[in-house]
Amino acid sequence: MTRNLQSGGRLRPIDLARAHGLSAQAVRNYEEAGILPGAERTAHGYRTYTPLHARALAAFVALMPGHGHGTAAAIMRAVNGGAVGEALHLIDDSHARLREDRRTLEAVEQALRTLDGAESGSAVTSTPGGTFIGPLAETLGVRPATLRTWERAGLVTPRRDPLTGYRVYDEAAVRDARLVHQLRRGGHLLEQIAPLIARVREAGGVAPLEGVLRDWHGRLSDRGRAMLAGAAELEAYLRVREQSEHGLGQQ
Repeated sequence: MTRNLQSGGRLRPIDLARAHGLSAQAVRNYEEAGILPGAERTAHGYRTYTPLHARALAAFVALMPGHGHGTAAAIMRAVNGGAVGEALHLIDDSHARLREDRRTLEAVEQALRTLDGAESGSAVTSTPGGTFIGPLAETLGVRPATLRTWERAGLVTPRRDPLTGYRVYDEAAVRDARLVHQLRRGGHLLEQIAPLIARVREAGGVAPLEGVLRDWHGRLSDRGRAMLAGAAELEAYLRVREQSEHGLGQQ
């Protein structure tokens, strides 16, 4: 925070904006959205801010990378409305989502390890162009109806034999079916599995996913650290608010 924001004097929108590379209009928009406390007005109608507003803006900017714009805004509105408990509940929800994302990543990694072992340790009875639904279902230990359900959900995409109309699962479709099977065994819902299968397809298979998984780990770590940084700034803002409310001055 720059020196003029710590001076204890009155601040213009541009003073707050410059500290974070924002526009003065963005600061005014944040106030109107309840992200900042309401500002006082001069006799000519100009907004004036205080170090309390500077702290609020710093907290919001710090919260965004870990919680996203919408949740960060909701947290600030709750705090500014005196509902600190609601704000803490929103933060708890974000941490719960991060933990669930970590569990999902762990499940994907475990499924891929299992998939590698399955592919090297067992073969699916197939025709030269692929395998039919019965042999694949038997290999996975599921019913053919389950494979059809996965197909309707877009998780497995067999082609149709042009002569018989039978489903034919090529190597990629078998891979997807194995991965869906492992993730379902791990308790994941079909709608949770869909984006993971999409990642495998985009990567062109399981092997190229190493880099994707590393990036995924990195993003989750960055998000966790951003949440810590956001919590520190929010706590600083809460302290300044409490001091202001009790007439202890502003820091």
